[in-house]
Formats: sequence, structure tokens, C-alpha cells
Amino acid sequence: MSDAAPFDHRADYQELVDEISELLGAPATLENRDFELIAFGAYDGEGDLDPAALDPVRTRSILTRRSTAAIRTWFEGFGITRATGPVRIPPTPEAGVHRGRVCLPARHRGVVLGYVWLLADDPGPAEPRLTAAMAVAARIGALLADEAQAGADLTRELRAVLTAERGWRRDMAVAALRTALGPRGDGPHSLLCVAPWPSPDPDDAPSARTVPHATALCTVPWGTTGQCLAVLVRLRSTDVRTPATATAARLLKEGPHQPSGEPRTAGVGEPRTGLTGLGTAWQEATAAARAALAEPSFGPVAEWAHIGPYRLLTALPPEAAHDPAVGPLLSPAHHELARTCELYLDRAGQAGRTAAELGIHRQTLYYRLSRVEQLTGLDLDDGEDRLLLHMALKSARL
Repeated sequence: MSDAAPFDHRADYQELVDEISELLGAPATLENRDFELIAFGAYDGEGDLDPAALDPVRTRSILTRRSTAAIRTWFEGFGITRATGPVRIPPTPEAGVHRGRVCLPARHRGVVLGYVWLLADDPGPAEPRLTAAMAVAARIGALLADEAQAGADLTRELRAVLTAERGWRRDMAVAALRTALGPRGDGPHSLLCVAPWPSPDPDDAPSARTVPHATALCTVPWGTTGQCLAVLVRLRSTDVRTPATATAARLLKEGPHQPSGEPRTAGVGEPRTGLTGLGTAWQEATAAARAALAEPSFGPVAEWAHIGPYRLLTALPPEAAHDPAVGPLLSPAHHELARTCELYLDRAGQAGRTAAELGIHRQTLYYRLSRVEQLTGLDLDDGEDRLLLHMALKSARL
């Protein structure tokens, strides 16, 4: 094995995949259980590296480092998620699989954590060699489990970073998390906030072992009585945000049931390289989650970069929403007036468009707007009054 840092097993994966390639005399690739490429073997058997020998599915996997959802479903149809031994898959040109394959599931303690794929036409490798290759695949499974477990053990360190006060306390917490992550802490990542997270137990967070792309997860306080789920997600680059948004969507779909039936959303902070900006990234993620709860059109997964004016509004203290002039308009008795006014301001004062969206006559709209002016003492023809009113109405949602 290589002398790579703890939990950084990239060199180890490569060595093991090369070992399987040599053992079976066929080019091999290693993917995790989400069909993301981890390593591929450089077997130099005659003709095996000829580009013409690579069918479209394998070529795409190597070039883009992942397979499509359709291909994943197709391969899983052969039972690879349950298999404890090699699975032979015949060539199927209509699916883009021009050559036969052997799939070696990489398991650890009964759980499939990845797959080793070999291009192998009939009759393929002999059974004794496949048995030896499965032993190597088991070593890969142990490494995958080791890496996943490293993330599962970072709950305390991540929570300390996200709850520490600015200054030396947060710096100390970041240093502890960086030490625990090793080289992974220097890579690109994003922070997610899933809110609210319905569990009475503050330590009740999923394991990183069960959440693809997650490096660490923890729960932190949300509001005055609830909590939310924080997820540190590893990225391939800061330009590719799909792992973060996909993880957020998955947690919303598969997370624990929300007993009260209230909505749940997820916010995604801006991608960063390294851990120095985690505090700011967490502010962005929680702000995006709050914005999605306030404005459903952003969600259910909202990215900080896409929440517009809520980037500023979420930074305001809660009391900022209670402007004395706008207070009367925000009473439950005037809900319809507030809704009308907000839509009118959202549509840049276009009366015809606002009336059409509300399904009311234009004269009814003018009457409602005049009532807003009477209640607030603000002039809707004055730009600053309109700005104050618009900000207060948006802030009240938060």
C-alpha cells in the first residue's frame, strides 16, 4: 500500500485497480456506488487500450468521471447491488454497451460501496482468477468504508466550526476539522443547510457513509427551538455544483418525516476551496434555506447565488422587519392588501400585469393600493417609500 495520508486513499485505489487489471488480463475501472469514477487501470495488454475497444459507456465514464442515471439503472437491473460475487453482463449495443463486462462488487460488512468493472468478452476470466480478484475488491471495499467512516466521525468537529463565535474560537475549530480531514480539507467543497430537521435528538444526523458526496454532517440549532442539518459536500471543482444540489435534493426526499407537515427546504452556499471560509459559507447556506422557506419559487433547493435581494435581507437583524410605518399593513386583517402591494412592487409597478395575475379589475387594484397608502402613510409614487415598503414586506416573510 502507499504511504498516503489517513483517509486519502486515491493512490491505494489505483494500486488495487491495477492489481486486478494485471490479475485478470483486462482493463478495469473502479466506481463508487453512485457510478462516479474513482480509478481506472492502465493494463497494457495487446489491443486493450485501442480507443476502438472502448465502448461508449466506458469512454463516457472515463472522460466525464461518471455514468448517466439511465446507465446506472440498466446495470443495477443485473442485480449488482445485491451480488456477493462476480456478475457477468453481456454486450448490449442498443444500450451503448458494445463489449461484455464483469462487475466485481466492492463490499464491506455486507454493504456494497463500489464496483470494479472489467471489459471481458466471453468466456472471460477463469473462475479461480475471479475469486482472487474478488479478494482484492474486498480490500477496496474496506478502504471505501474507511473513507466513509472518516466522514461519519466528523460530526463534533463540523458542529464546533458552525457554532463557534468569530475569532480565535472559530479558528481553533477550523484547525481541528482540517486536522481530522487531512488532505481532503484542501479540496473544493460546499456547505448545505437542510431546514428544519425534524428530530428531538441533537446528535441525530445521517452518517456520511449513507450520503453520497458528504464529507461530514451534523445538526445545529435553527431558530429558537428547532434544528437544521449541516452537510459538508466534496466537489470535483468549484465550477461543478451538481454534487451539492443533488445531495440536498436527496436529503429532502429521503430525510425523516416532518411530523407537523411544515415545509422543508435546503440552502446551498457558494463553493470554496479550503476551510477558511466555512463560517461565511454557512451563513450563505442558512440564508438560502430561509429564503426558500419565505419564497417557495426559490426552492425546494435554493442556491445563495440565486436568491437575489434575499442575500441582503437575510443579513438584517429580525427587528429590521418591524418598521413602524409598515406594521399596520402586516396585521392578519390586511393580508390581502399586503399580498397585493408586494406583487405590485415585484412587477415594478405595472398595474395591468399585477391586476391580471391577481384576477381583479384594475380599478380594484388602485383602490387596494390607496388603502395601503392610508395604512402606512407612504407614497407609492415615491421611490424611497416604495423601497422601504418592498423591503419590509419581503423581510416579514423571513
